Amino acid sequence: MKLGIIGGGGVRTPLLVHGLTRSDVPITSIALFDPDESRLALMASLAKSLAGSVPVVATTDVASCVRDAAFVFTSIRVGGIEARARDERTAMDHGIVGQETIGPGGFAMAMRTIPHIVRYAREVEQHAPGAWIINFTNPVGIITEAVRTATTAKIIGICDTPTELFEEIAHALDVPSAECFFDYFGLNHLGWVREVYLRGRPQLHRLWDSPDRLRAVYRVPLFEPAFLRELRLLPTEYVYYYYRAQEAFENVRRAGQSRGAVIEQLNTQLFHDLRRPGVDGVAVYERYLAARNAGYMQIESGGAAPKAPSPWAALTGYDKIALSVVRAIHTNSGAIIPLNVTNRGNLPELEDGDVVEVPCAVTANGALPLHVGAVPAQVHDLLRRVKEYERRTVRAALSQDPEAARDALATNPLVADRTLADRLIEALSAA
Repeated sequence: MKLGIIGGGGVRTPLLVHGLTRSDVPITSIALFDPDESRLALMASLAKSLAGSVPVVATTDVASCVRDAAFVFTSIRVGGIEARARDERTAMDHGIVGQETIGPGGFAMAMRTIPHIVRYAREVEQHAPGAWIINFTNPVGIITEAVRTATTAKIIGICDTPTELFEEIAHALDVPSAECFFDYFGLNHLGWVREVYLRGRPQLHRLWDSPDRLRAVYRVPLFEPAFLRELRLLPTEYVYYYYRAQEAFENVRRAGQSRGAVIEQLNTQLFHDLRRPGVDGVAVYERYLAARNAGYMQIESGGAAPKAPSPWAALTGYDKIALSVVRAIHTNSGAIIPLNVTNRGNLPELEDGDVVEVPCAVTANGALPLHVGAVPAQVHDLLRRVKEYERRTVRAALSQDPEAARDALATNPLVADRTLADRLIEALSAA
């Protein structure tokens, strides 16, 4: 089967290609598309060296990239990492933590990305109507909802955050994750584990009265055990930005730079090193990935040093979640994977057309969401408010209506003020 990658000049393309081509999935070719020819050439060269015998072709023509593909991955960053860093500085200047999927940063990312991702989805509709779009582009839930709203393309949003949390919980409980079912619900970067079942028996009661086990769930200091015991849910890492918004802001302010600024520096060094004559590109790339992963959530959480890799990190990650979805669809396996899909009554508090992040049985028919049921009262209001913000952001981006954009951002829980939203939009637009 042919695979297409829209955003092939992105820094994670070689990782994705390596994971897919080292699998049992019968891939015949991979086409990479990116409008940035220089970056595309570097990433394509590296991807080819990691792809084994699978041909990798680079192109600046999106139609040739997606034509006749069985799967098309979308991982684009309109404006580059520089735009993320600017968004995060702008948010910080207005007293709000900067982050590319949360708050003003996520809003700006969605607004400039949606028109492009919809255009690419229409290319897939035309040139590969049977293809599944596997969307990595952030903010994943909003982008997936925009494509589902504006096109008929078959799209699934994927993120490795839930599965990473699942692995951490399983190891804190000292149980095999492969034998567990994780009762998970929410939106992308706003999700919670409600229970873990091992052979039908609930397990989370073993954590609530064990501070050491609760701390072990999170690789960086995000949530105190007393808070988690009261909540009786285990949030994904990104929920930290809502529960500890001021703390996150102060940590970034003290650090003097946001995560986006750090990645901008890492990316600049990566591309500089890859252009050196005779360089071992794979070794350079592996060092880059290690440095990037070690700093994850360090600044925002106030961590004193980069975190060591998890002993079970090889079980999760960007490439692993992509492969698991492709394999499950191709083999019609029914594997249970947390994905971003249309709600259709699954979470009764939300609208049918909302994109939610829930466990799905993945078959040749796509991702079929498992029933989740009513949202616990302790997170009900936050979930509904964030979803309302996401709906409004999709409408604003598709209509390009400035007034709708202001209304959307003012709905965001981290902004929650029309005057502040007006100032932010003016500043983000100027940047």
